[in-house]
Amino acid sequence: MAKPNQPQVAGYYPHGQMLYRQQPYYGMMPPQTPQPLQVPTPVTGTKGGIDVPGMLPIEQSYIENILRINKGKLVEVHATFENNKEWNAMIFRGLIEAAGRDHLIISDPETGKRYLIPMVYVDYVTFDEPIEYEYPFGAGAAR
Repeated sequence: MAKPNQPQVAGYYPHGQMLYRQQPYYGMMPPQTPQPLQVPTPVTGTKGGIDVPGMLPIEQSYIENILRINKGKLVEVHATFENNKEWNAMIFRGLIEAAGRDHLIISDPETGKRYLIPMVYVDYVTFDEPIEYEYPFGAGAAR
């Protein structure tokens, strides 16, 4: 029987931090010892995220990581700069050289000019070829 003011779940009762399943009692059979519930454990990544085949682990599915694994590809970076009358919206075209948590570095292959673009201004990035989304086997996590 549950104690007063405790939530009661049909067929289960709290016992410390674990829930135990009550075994049904049929007539003359003695009651059995409560058995702990078996809760399935998901497959976790190295940092605790759930790994889904064909996708980056949750802790690695950030824009900078996706840009890193596509290093060397030609992209168009669409950016907007609020309250700027001179260049409110711009498109930068170039090869991905590097990507960090707060920035992207691309280089224009025609002029050799390099751009360091803060991620806060990036609206989206377009690719003219397929986007890599999985880390190469054995490459480890991006940092």
